[in-house]
Amino acid sequence: MPRIDSFLKLGLAQGCSDVHLAVGVPPMLRMNGDLMPIKFRDLSDTELESYVMEILSDSQKDHFYSGRDLDFSYVAEDGGRFRVNLFRKDTGVGAVFRYIPNEVPTFEKLNTPDVVRSFCDYHQGMVLVTGSTGTGKSTTLAAMVNHLNQTRSLNIISLEDPIEFVHPSKKSQVIQRELGAHLKSFADGVRSAMREDPDVILVGELRDAETISMAMTAAETGHLVLGTLHTTSAVKSIDRIVDALPGELREQTKSFLSQSLKAVVTQVLVKTPDGRGRKAVLEVLVNNRAISKLIMTDQSHQIPAQLQTGKNVGMQLMDQALLAAIEANEVDPDDAVRYALDKKKFQRFVADSSILHALDPDE
Repeated sequence: MPRIDSFLKLGLAQGCSDVHLAVGVPPMLRMNGDLMPIKFRDLSDTELESYVMEILSDSQKDHFYSGRDLDFSYVAEDGGRFRVNLFRKDTGVGAVFRYIPNEVPTFEKLNTPDVVRSFCDYHQGMVLVTGSTGTGKSTTLAAMVNHLNQTRSLNIISLEDPIEFVHPSKKSQVIQRELGAHLKSFADGVRSAMREDPDVILVGELRDAETISMAMTAAETGHLVLGTLHTTSAVKSIDRIVDALPGELREQTKSFLSQSLKAVVTQVLVKTPDGRGRKAVLEVLVNNRAISKLIMTDQSHQIPAQLQTGKNVGMQLMDQALLAAIEANEVDPDDAVRYALDKKKFQRFVADSSILHALDPDE
């Protein structure tokens, strides 16, 4: 058994989401959002490098020794699956292992709002799931693919970096392709997918102009495209896409977004009241005539007002969602306020008032 599996096994037994290994510190576990060291000696450069080399293929070693970071999936001997990022820093090697449950998530287990399930009914267009790193975007997308796989007869092509949740084909055919192993780039993957008779294309990350452009083309030509962005609101997601493409394509991009962008889900993970878990809290944009007009007329700053008043179609601002979760006793108010835009609305719920001052010294 690779020696690194011992740390991973310990992390899973503790219920962590991530295992961090870095030179000069002991192994650390991400527990409900907080990073905690385990009782172990500080790792040396040669020790840690020998650990990670035991689980790499020859091609992965060549890639890493060429000076590039390495992303891959790893299955431990006990069956635990992990998404791994291997990198170098000033003191030596570093690695982060994110646990991927073997069981594919469902909307029911995630307690996802019904409106997100309805996005799976679209036959074409683009649906974005956004948020910062570690907010559960992949989990939400996996639940969407799982729902499609169980309820519709489709050809679903998933482009990932790396493959996380494994989807056995059920009512649909699910083809999962991994960056590096099966395709050179997300843009190449989308280009190939469009020649493979797809109904749904999942793009693991819209990370560059070429990928965004190819995904837009796919969405405009009769396919449902699911994708992610590292943005923290619906408005920022729209602005990111407009700004990512060349200026001469600005009007064309706005036209696409106004017509083919179906929805944006932005999420954060907030601690539960007992501190033993985290709950996904979602901001939801559902594109309608009013939002479409705001996009076309460069008035995206007015979109939050539409989200606030669009509850009848499932829309909600992040602050609305956070307040609702607090009032339902689903999240810890002291943690929820960290993600709020208008923190004054949360003052009556926060037990530790020093948190508000720390987050906003002007309060």
